[in-house]
Amino acid sequence: MDENATHKILVIDDEAIIREGLRQALTMEGYQVTAAQNGKVGMEKLQNDNFSVVISDLKMPIMGGIEVLKTISVLQPNVPVIIITGFATVDSAVDAMKNGAFEYLTKPFLPDQIIEKVQSAIKKRLLNLESEIITESIPNETVADSFIGKSTAMQKVFQRILQVAPTNSSVLITGESGTGKELVARAIHNNSPRKDEPFVAIDCNSLPENLLESELFGHNKGSFTGATQSKPGLFSVASGGSLFLDEIANLSIATQAKLLRVLQQREVTPIGGTKATPIDIRLIAATNRGLEKMVEEGTFRDDLYFRLNIIPIDLPPLRERAGDIPLLIGYFLKKFSEDIGREIKGLSADAHLAIHNYPFPGNVRELENIIERSVVLTQGNLIQRDSLELPTSQETEYDQPEIAAPINTDELKEVKRIAREQAVEPVEKAFVYAALERNNWNVTKAAEETGMLRPNFQALLKKLGISVKDHMSH
Repeated sequence: MDENATHKILVIDDEAIIREGLRQALTMEGYQVTAAQNGKVGMEKLQNDNFSVVISDLKMPIMGGIEVLKTISVLQPNVPVIIITGFATVDSAVDAMKNGAFEYLTKPFLPDQIIEKVQSAIKKRLLNLESEIITESIPNETVADSFIGKSTAMQKVFQRILQVAPTNSSVLITGESGTGKELVARAIHNNSPRKDEPFVAIDCNSLPENLLESELFGHNKGSFTGATQSKPGLFSVASGGSLFLDEIANLSIATQAKLLRVLQQREVTPIGGTKATPIDIRLIAATNRGLEKMVEEGTFRDDLYFRLNIIPIDLPPLRERAGDIPLLIGYFLKKFSEDIGREIKGLSADAHLAIHNYPFPGNVRELENIIERSVVLTQGNLIQRDSLELPTSQETEYDQPEIAAPINTDELKEVKRIAREQAVEPVEKAFVYAALERNNWNVTKAAEETGMLRPNFQALLKKLGISVKDHMSH
């Protein structure tokens, strides 16, 4: 895989043609590029992903470049920012640099210039990563122990937990395996008035149907073969507290009917018994399957689904909250380093990039396992790439278009130069047209406003095939 493909670049500009031009130029160098139409959208993307470099326009109607710089300095201070602008002034350049800009580039610029700045910024980022202490202090979590996340998606989950915790409403937690559904359930319980009462959890996929019903509802002595004594069910054991039913989609239709009856009547009758016992529990259910689709297919009761789904909480997969990965790495490093009595400071730059480029099909649970393994295998105080032992099957190559291969380095350089020129041409055209339109197609005024010498501006017009006379004649 191209080394550049491990780097993600965030491009923020309110003009679509400029975003597209930069995207093409950077993509041709092998970088992964994400575009945002304004600073607000850009910062949302930054919170949910990890970028090596941010390129931002200075003047935008919604959250300009200086605000972007200030926000990044708080969210991800080690990410270098390149500011680009068509309105260059000494004051704006000074302001940008004072607020932490890595570079300040005036439009129009050659493709080689932006590529060079990006390469320099990435080198700076790698140096920062190498020396970065990942095990930074983790803020005390008010929602749940080891339940960590600063991304927008996770902040919404935290907010929902705190809203629902004081109530007795049933909660349905959905999400892929390994996203932390039981942690959410425990967080709801621990922040509720029931926190001093039992929290009882059962995986509905762990037992055959007859034993599962016995576990849930209890049974009387002699009610079935092997029932040598009476046993209370988990509904009774959890009385006063919370009952968590994980993987509830695996319940049979028959067990679903019995569960619905218990929830409707708020009482449970043990298998083989005739006397119902009142129950007082908070029910929390979870599934990694689509219950709505199961309802449509007739494999899950719609009345039970509606009773469970009073308060839905959907957990995002780790790939959609990649901005939380550094905090999670820090937490797991601290946890497992203390377990084995060694001090691990963090990850090497190569390891850091590899882990952030990995899709994590097993989500947070898989990340935890990877960090635990790497802590055990690492010899020094920095985890190296080899110690991660990431599955190679997840590493995919990008499809490359079929093109005539250059036969020497000179040809390669020329092909890349032409490709960059073609990619950046839409950006240059947008820059020139905008400047001319702002100045009523007066070349002298347009050149002066953009900070270019008039001959250079005219040369750019000629190169792009833009005729001022043709426009004025219309």
